[in-house]
Amino acid sequence: MSSTGQPGRRVVRIGSLTVGDGPAVVFGGAQGRGPHADGLRLSLARVTAGDRPAVLAKARASWDGPLLAEPAGPGDLPAVAEHADAVVIGAEWTEDAALLRAAAGLRLPVIVRRAPGASLAAWLEAAGRCAEAGAPGVVLCEDTGQGVDLGLARAARERGELPVLAAAGDGAGLAAAAVAAGVDGIWLAEDAPAGQVAAAREAVTVVGALLRDERPATVAAARDAIDRTDAALAVILERRAALAGVVQRLKPVGGFAGRDPERERRIVAAMARRAPRLGERRLAPIMKAVIESGLHLAEELRGSPGDNGGEPAPGPETPAAARRHHD
Repeated sequence: MSSTGQPGRRVVRIGSLTVGDGPAVVFGGAQGRGPHADGLRLSLARVTAGDRPAVLAKARASWDGPLLAEPAGPGDLPAVAEHADAVVIGAEWTEDAALLRAAAGLRLPVIVRRAPGASLAAWLEAAGRCAEAGAPGVVLCEDTGQGVDLGLARAARERGELPVLAAAGDGAGLAAAAVAAGVDGIWLAEDAPAGQVAAAREAVTVVGALLRDERPATVAAARDAIDRTDAALAVILERRAALAGVVQRLKPVGGFAGRDPERERRIVAAMARRAPRLGERRLAPIMKAVIESGLHLAEELRGSPGDNGGEPAPGPETPAAARRHHD
């Protein structure tokens, strides 16, 4: 199965997946396959030599998305070439020029895992040799098995002009930090279950929408980016409403009666400095709706007269009612 790298900075095509442009991706093992995984990784080191071609063929038959295979030795390369969308190479391969050329000679994208203790220069040199040997695309992977150096991963992305993945072990604890550091994908352990893959996907969606620079070129891609931004916005709004509820309980006078117009103006002004194209005029009605929704929710949760027995919160106040609350 062939895959081709795409020209351009930090962009590699692996099967149907673009790595290095658009949202960060999530790779997991067989236990985590499902809608939250973009690609399936498979190491052949744990498989008996004679069974490896059959295991690869079975993985290919059960997974329509990108399949990333890590050979245990040169004898695995024909099966990798037949069934996989990318070849993963580890420390032994990066330190052996003949093995490296053999892997790159498959004409599949190559994912280069950093060898334990390898410097940034050595890591980038191995990636460069893969490209010189004919690999149509090269992706770096910060996964030494001895912890993850996100600073090094970020430096590799900046200096190497290649996509970079970062290992998050068998869970998603590092996923948010890795995306914030600028990596292009999360590399989960092969035995990470579906729930942990889903958690990594959530981290990629929320953090990536806030911090990752995307330049979609189609309507569909732009709408996908908007959906990710909306997902992050929903999380932030829920968090803001919860914090606003804490404030209402702590204030001497909470709820609508205790609103502080001057603070609300400062909030809008501060947001306008971060979003100058929207400006205060456009942000003011947005924040008014956000603040009032939080106040309605706080009243409902504490069972105040604003509680309406579990029905949806009332809509925006009338001008007369708003004046009464400010008086």
